[in-house]
Amino acid sequence: MPTFFLIWFGQMVSTIGSYMTVFALTIWIWQLTNSATALTLVGFFSQLPRIFVTPVAGIIVDRVNRKYLMILGDVMAGVCTIAIALLHLQGSLQIWHLYVAVAIYSVFGQLQTLAYSTSIALMVPKRNYTRAESMVAAVNYGSAIISPALAGRLYPVIGLQGIISIDLITFIVALSTLLLAKIPQPTFTMAESSETVVQKLTFGLRYIVAKPNLVAMVIAFSLFAMANDIGKALYSPMILARSGGNAEVLGNVTAAAGIGGVLGGILLSIWGGFPRRIHGMLLGFMGTGLFKTAMGVGQSALIWMGAHFFASLNIPLFYSSSNAIWYSKVPPELQGRVLGADQTIGLIIASGATLMAGPLADNVFEPAMETGGKLAGVFGGLFGSGAGSGIALLYTLTAIWMFLVGLGGYAFRTLREVEVRLPDYDQS
Repeated sequence: MPTFFLIWFGQMVSTIGSYMTVFALTIWIWQLTNSATALTLVGFFSQLPRIFVTPVAGIIVDRVNRKYLMILGDVMAGVCTIAIALLHLQGSLQIWHLYVAVAIYSVFGQLQTLAYSTSIALMVPKRNYTRAESMVAAVNYGSAIISPALAGRLYPVIGLQGIISIDLITFIVALSTLLLAKIPQPTFTMAESSETVVQKLTFGLRYIVAKPNLVAMVIAFSLFAMANDIGKALYSPMILARSGGNAEVLGNVTAAAGIGGVLGGILLSIWGGFPRRIHGMLLGFMGTGLFKTAMGVGQSALIWMGAHFFASLNIPLFYSSSNAIWYSKVPPELQGRVLGADQTIGLIIASGATLMAGPLADNVFEPAMETGGKLAGVFGGLFGSGAGSGIALLYTLTAIWMFLVGLGGYAFRTLREVEVRLPDYDQS
């Protein structure tokens, strides 16, 4: 696993820098607009292009050197970040510039993400799939500890320009590790080269549809993701609205989530997960939903920090368990297209969720939870009627939904027995 560790380290450093920039830009947008919709639109424009590029990306990842694709992703991320820095330096940065930048980055970022995820099965022994995925999850949550803390303290001192400069340095570190790494490549067969364009684009979807157990996996994760993505889009606006725009509170809550995610990843990498990984996925859904419900109901920084810590503790469990099932069931030379099809479905859901979240919060739930509003009489005693109470109600409803998806998954044998009914790719 030396190659995996090298790339993992570079991505960890780069992600810290990227999260610092995202945190700084979140504060910048909120100070400028005080709008949940403006924040959620950044997420929408980062998701929308991925829907169209992912089926093609799956084909590319199964054909082109994955190392080069990962390098290209880092280079384009650096270009987009430099463009934002130059616009800000000139005093001409506007929100729509960010929409364009995240859209461009998302195209190349999806290529990089897919190339990275499909390389894990070739760099890591099958028995360590869950451990490797838990380390990948720990990168994101480790960054969530360090980045908000650093950005929250440095932003008032060095501003957005200084944060972006740090981000660019981390890109160089990630690029260096990729240049040093030797990433294994899958085998390309001549039979695949004779496929038509339509066959190539739909191969992953057809592969999934032909296997009912994988269809069950997609449906379960999609139902969870719909609620999770709405909640994710509302998280920052909810904390900022209910804390009076306090960036330090947002940073502390995000850092608590990061600690939970890292601890969850570390524990999972030591433990290795359930022998039946589907239990990790479904119980992870339930644990995440349960504690996010507490976070939505909570109205103080301490409660938010505690709830988000325990919610995030479960996230590596369901992500790592789910991905390990896919890596075990799908041959490495097909994973680009098959995982690409699965991710396309997820991206469609994520785009719809983020697009709905802001308007629902700003135009429906927030007015309904104001004093005298339609929902204030029912839920006001639990959520209050101040700024952010409507967002908190919506966030809580999505969290309950997550818990129910995990619980309900056990009722369906096709999903519950996915690992029993569907053989591993090297045993079929």
